Amino acid sequence: MASFKVTRRTLLGTLAGGLAAGSGLTVRAEDAWPSRMVRLISPYGPGGSNDISLRLLAEEFGRSLHQQFIVENKPGAGTRIANDLVAHAPGDGYTILYVAAPYATAEALFGKLTYDRKDLQPVAMAVIAPLFLIISADAPFKTLPELIAYGKSKPDGLTFASPGAGSQPHLAGELLFRDAGVKGLNIPFRGDAASYTELLAGRVDATLTALPTALPYIQSGKFIVLGVASPERSALYPQAPTLREQGFPNVAAAGWYGFMVPSTTPRTIVDKLQAEILRALAVPAIKDRLTAQGLEVRAGSAAEFGQFIDSETQKWAGLIRAAGLKGE
Repeated sequence: MASFKVTRRTLLGTLAGGLAAGSGLTVRAEDAWPSRMVRLISPYGPGGSNDISLRLLAEEFGRSLHQQFIVENKPGAGTRIANDLVAHAPGDGYTILYVAAPYATAEALFGKLTYDRKDLQPVAMAVIAPLFLIISADAPFKTLPELIAYGKSKPDGLTFASPGAGSQPHLAGELLFRDAGVKGLNIPFRGDAASYTELLAGRVDATLTALPTALPYIQSGKFIVLGVASPERSALYPQAPTLREQGFPNVAAAGWYGFMVPSTTPRTIVDKLQAEILRALAVPAIKDRLTAQGLEVRAGSAAEFGQFIDSETQKWAGLIRAAGLKGE
C-alpha cells in the first residue's frame, strides 16, 4: 500500500482550495438568481393600487426572468408588519418588499420599531399616487379660497377625512392647515369608501385621495376637484391646478411604492433586480396599465430611491413633531 505524508503546506493548500470552491459556488448561486420562486411582500390587502400594481409587475418579472414571482399580502400596523417580515428575512433575493410611503413616517409616529431602517436597503423606486383635494358638490364652498375662508369662519376650523392617522392624505391635510393658517381636524376612516360617504353626507369638509376611486364621483358631478398636492400638475387629471399654484407652496405629498430587500442581500442580486424593475417600468403596456390605476411611473435607481426615502423621512418627522401627531 502506498503511503503519503500530510505536510502543513499540503493541508493549507487543501483548505484554500476548498474555500475557493465554496466561494465559487456562492458566486454562481448569486449569478443564477432567481433559481426558484420569489416572494413579493405587499404591505396592504388585496385590491388596492399597491396590490394591483405589484401583481402587474410580478407577471412581467416572471415573463422576463423565467421564474415565478408571487405576491403575498401582509397588511396591518400601518405597513409595519410587512416591513418587519422582510427586514428579518434572509438576504438571498427571494423575499422582496414593495414598500409604501408610511415606511418613511413609522419611526416618527410610533417611536421604537421592531426593525431598524438599516435592516433594509432600497432597490428601486417604482410609482407615485398623486393626491387630489376633493369636496362635495353640495358643499357651501366651491373653490380652495372659499374652503379656507369657510374654515376660518368656524371656531373648530375644517374637518378632513383620511384613511388613517399618519397616512399621506392626513399629513398632506396637516400641511394645508399650516400653510393656510386654519384650524383643522383629521378624522380617520377605514378606506376611501367610508370617507366618501361622510363627504357626501356633509359630515366632513374635504379629503385628499387618489384619483381612481374618486373618479366615478367626479364624473357624475358629486365631487369637485380643487387641486392636486404635487409639485407639478398630474397627467392623470391635468385640469386640476396644484396647491402650490394656488398659494400653498409647502403642500406636496403623494403615496409612493418601491422595492426594498434585506440589507444583507448581495450587490449582484440588488443590481440585477434593479435593472429588471427599471426595464419593466419602461414597458409601454405596463405604464398604461399603471396609469389606469391612478399611478404615475417614477422609476429611480437604488441610490435615488435611498435619497428620496431619507428626504421624506426628514420632511415628515418635522411635521409630525410640530403637530404633535402620534400613531394609532
